[in-house]
Amino acid sequence: MVFSSTVFIGFFLSVLIAVYFCIPKRFLPARNMVLLVFSILFYGFGGVKYLWLLLVSVGINYLAGLCMNISRPGLKKLIFILAMAGNLGLLGYYKYFGFGASIIASLGADITVPSIVLPIGISFYTFQGMSYVIDAYLGNCKIQKNPAYLLLYISFFPQLVAGPIVRYVDVEEALHHREHTLTGFTDGMIRFMLGFGKKMLLAGAMGEIADIAFSAGDAHLTAGLAWVGAFAYTFQIYFDFSAYSDMAIGLAQIFGFHFAENFRYPYVAVSVTDFWRRWHISLSTWFRDYVYFPLGGSRCSTGKAVRNLFVVWMLTGLWHGAEWSFILWGVYYAVFLILEKYLLKNLLEKLPKLLRWSCTMLVVIAAWVFFRADNTSHALHYLTAMIGCNPVSAADAAVSGGQVVYLLKQHWIEWVVCIIAAMPIVPWLKERVQNSTRPWCGPVCRVLSMVFAFGVFVVSYIWLVTGSFNPFIYFQF
Repeated sequence: MVFSSTVFIGFFLSVLIAVYFCIPKRFLPARNMVLLVFSILFYGFGGVKYLWLLLVSVGINYLAGLCMNISRPGLKKLIFILAMAGNLGLLGYYKYFGFGASIIASLGADITVPSIVLPIGISFYTFQGMSYVIDAYLGNCKIQKNPAYLLLYISFFPQLVAGPIVRYVDVEEALHHREHTLTGFTDGMIRFMLGFGKKMLLAGAMGEIADIAFSAGDAHLTAGLAWVGAFAYTFQIYFDFSAYSDMAIGLAQIFGFHFAENFRYPYVAVSVTDFWRRWHISLSTWFRDYVYFPLGGSRCSTGKAVRNLFVVWMLTGLWHGAEWSFILWGVYYAVFLILEKYLLKNLLEKLPKLLRWSCTMLVVIAAWVFFRADNTSHALHYLTAMIGCNPVSAADAAVSGGQVVYLLKQHWIEWVVCIIAAMPIVPWLKERVQNSTRPWCGPVCRVLSMVFAFGVFVVSYIWLVTGSFNPFIYFQF
C-alpha cells in the first residue's frame, strides 16, 4: 500500500483516524495498539509474505536490547556483534547476495545467480532497528522491555517503507506520553496534503519527461534532450522523495509524533557538503553517527580521514542498491567531498555564491544520471550525450529538437512551479508572518494555507483517480 493510492486515502487512513480518535486520550496504550495493528496491516497489504522478515528483524533487536543490561562487558559486546550480524545478514542476503553471485559468475565461476525479490522497506527498518541496538549498547537510550512498543517504533506505517529513518531516542518519550491537539492535527493534514500534491502534480509530470529522455535511443539522444531529461529527473527525485517525507511527517504529526525534517531545500546548496546537509538528512546523519564518527571522522590523520569518507560513501552507494552504478555514485560523491574539504575549500569560499551554486548543481545533476540510468554503461553514454559528444544525424537532431520544445511548452506550468517550490519561499513567508505586528496576519494566513492545501489535495486526488499507478522512487531501496 502506498500513500498515493485511493485505498490508502479513501479507506485505510479514514478508518484509522476514526478508530484512533474514538479512544479517549487517557487510554494511550490502546491508541498505540491501534497504530500497531494498522501498521502491520499496512505492510501486509503490499508484502504479506515478507511480514515474517520484519517480525524476525524486530525480534533480533528486541532481544539484543534486553541483553544490553548485562553487567559483563565481554558478553554484552558479543551479543551486540551477533545482533549487528543478524541485521546485516538479513539485509545482505535479500539485497546483495544476488549481486555478489553475479560478480563471482562474471569471473568465470560456475555458479547460478539467484533471483531474489527485495522485501519492501528492508533497508529502512533494518537501519532503524540497528540504531536502537547501537544506542542501547552505548547507553544513549532506555531499554524497551515491551516488545509491542519496539515493534510499533520500527513498523510505524508513516516511515516504514521509505523513511525517514527515525531513531528510537527521538520517539521513546512519545510512545509513552504525547499530546494530541487540534493544531497538531491540522498542521499534519496540511503537510500530508501538500506532500501528496508534490508527488502527484510535480514528480509525476517530471517523471514522464525523464522517461522519454532516458529511453531515447542512441540515434535520437541529443544534448538538448539529454539535459531536459536530466533536469526533469532532478526535479522528479526531489519532489518524489521529499513528498513521501512530507506525507510521513504529516501523518506522524496527526497521531502526536514529531519526526525531524528529512529535506531542507537541497537545490539551493552552494557546495556538495551543503547539499548533503540538506538531502535525505536522516540517512546522512545515520552514516555520520554510526559509521563515520566511530571510524575516527576527521579527527585523525588526513589519510585516515580520506579513507573514512570513502568507506562511508561506498556504503551509502551500496545502501541505495546492489549495482555498480550505485557504488560509482557513492565514490563520485566521496571524491567531490574530499576535494571540497582538503583541496578547494579556501578557493571555493572566495567564489561568488551564484557560481558556487551553479557548480554544485552541475555535480548533483550529473550524479542523478547514475540513479536514473539502467546501468553504468547507460549512465556514461547519457553523460556523453549531455556534453554533446553523441553523434546524431541532422534529421534525427531536428526531430529531437522538436521533442525538446514540446516537452518544455507542454509542461511549462510544472517547470515553473518546480523551480519555485524548490526554493525556500515557504520558510521565508512563515518568518514574515511570525514577525508581523498585525494581529490578524497569523490567523488569516493559516486559513489561507488550509484552503490552499485542500485545493491542491482535491486536484491531486482527481489526478490520482483518473491517472495510472506511480510508485515512489525510494521504494526500490
